[in-house]
Amino acid sequence: MCSSSVSGAQPSEIDDDPDECVSEVGDIGDRALHSNRNSFSESLNNLSGEDVLLPSYGFWCRDRTASRAIPTVPLPEEIISLSIDVVSRNEDKKQENTNKLLPKWLEYGSCMTHLAVFGILGVLTRYLLQKLFGPGGAGVTSDQTILYLDLPSNMVGSFLMGWWGVVFKADISYVSDFLAIGLSTGYLGSLTTFSGWNQKMLELSVQGHWPFALLGNLIGLFLAAYSIIFGIETSKGFRHLLKRCSGSDIAISRKTWRVDSYKRHLAVWAVLLVMLGCLWSVSGILVKEEFRNDSSETHLWLACIIGPVGVWIRWFLARLNGRGLGKTGLLKWLPFGTLIANVSAACIMAALATVEKEVNTKTCNIIVTGVQFGFLGCLSTVSTFISEFNAMRESKHPWRAYAYVMVTICASFCLGTLIYSLPVWAKGYK
Repeated sequence: MCSSSVSGAQPSEIDDDPDECVSEVGDIGDRALHSNRNSFSESLNNLSGEDVLLPSYGFWCRDRTASRAIPTVPLPEEIISLSIDVVSRNEDKKQENTNKLLPKWLEYGSCMTHLAVFGILGVLTRYLLQKLFGPGGAGVTSDQTILYLDLPSNMVGSFLMGWWGVVFKADISYVSDFLAIGLSTGYLGSLTTFSGWNQKMLELSVQGHWPFALLGNLIGLFLAAYSIIFGIETSKGFRHLLKRCSGSDIAISRKTWRVDSYKRHLAVWAVLLVMLGCLWSVSGILVKEEFRNDSSETHLWLACIIGPVGVWIRWFLARLNGRGLGKTGLLKWLPFGTLIANVSAACIMAALATVEKEVNTKTCNIIVTGVQFGFLGCLSTVSTFISEFNAMRESKHPWRAYAYVMVTICASFCLGTLIYSLPVWAKGYK
């Protein structure tokens, strides 16, 4: 049996297939909110007194055939999560009781505000990395090579996912579950983009550079996969160093910063609402100014305005992860929420690219580029995608990781070819 949890510290829902919980590693959407999941005590009431639960990659698992629980995905960071849980179990129970007292509107409002603010920050970071490593900066990436413009942001986001989404996920959730969602789903999900990656490969193929398109997909996957592995390894080393220097578990020092009361939740939400209002206001003003000045950065500020919508949709779609198809839950190991978000974003981006070539006006180009960079860049994600891939690769069925990758990349590229490449070839667009 398995249960998903935001912090990886307490179980909340009990599923039947322990090997399929890896599809919930990246994100489970609004199912992570306390108002949408059963309490820890209710879950334990369904288990026998002799059963012992162990966290496994953010999930709690128990073998039906054994009297003691076993981890589904035995990774080294499980030991870290277990040690944190032993120290902070009482505090976690206190926070869960506090979160249960939060009205549903406050839970959803606070979570969506976190997602919006961190999503905008992710958009801005992705733009800065494009400028830093692109043709106008270091010249490492380009639209004409297999090292596409969004490669650095996908690598950085995957690396940080190893820190914030795996090793330090329990620590961040200890402070605030909403902060953990904002950082992983909001910031890292918006910093990385699958749709932008797929579109660059389509543009290479439409120019006849098929080997570049193939290598671009392989290299993009390879570098993102090793970025999260490198992130996990370095974060474990950093955590060990912190514990040696402090002489005690870092859970003790986190208590001061913990958002564990109704007033603190309201205060944090108010601050983030002010930040979101400022970000949207500044972006709106700059869109008008940059458009009048015919600036190339107009699309960036438009992206900041509409980017949060993409984050919200992806977050709600993530509730499909781990659910499978139909009442029987067919293919529960496949993260359908992430899959739908990435493939749909790639298809919409290909369609908008076709519209841009057909209309070919200044206003259309700005709007299309802004929607692609903001809304679709935030709707799709590589950080969550690669964390799911890494968890599957470490599970008892590693073939599922590569099947998931093939389904996502092949579906996006083939549909993109039909939507974008065929019209370009047929009409001879340049």
